[in-house]
Amino acid sequence: MKLTKKLLETMMRLVTHPSVKYIVITVIGVLLVGVVGENSMLAHMRNVNRCHELEAEIDTYESRYRDDMRQIRMLNRNPKNMERIARQRYFMKHDDEDIFVLSDDVREPQSVASAPMSEEPDDHDAAE
Repeated sequence: MKLTKKLLETMMRLVTHPSVKYIVITVIGVLLVGVVGENSMLAHMRNVNRCHELEAEIDTYESRYRDDMRQIRMLNRNPKNMERIARQRYFMKHDDEDIFVLSDDVREPQSVASAPMSEEPDDHDAAE
């Protein structure tokens, strides 16, 4: 009992001290600037990370753009290249040709359990 009374007296002296209000206001201000709001340090760190992600994305798109421009220049210089790409990517052909597409994909055989169910009505449904 004596200890709690002494603790309460010490806390009251600290709270009534004139510099406590400045300390409390400073702590609240630092918390507001550091954590809360759109201009907080936390939001700033998120924005910096997002900027780095976007810069990396810009680099990838710029490299794709350079590759595409190189390919466009190649197509403009030689019309045979255009025919080659049309045949490879879009399976275009001359009238007297046939195209056979060979695939390396391995298909798994369907088991009985994974086979689709038939949509035949039951006798019970027909009676209703």
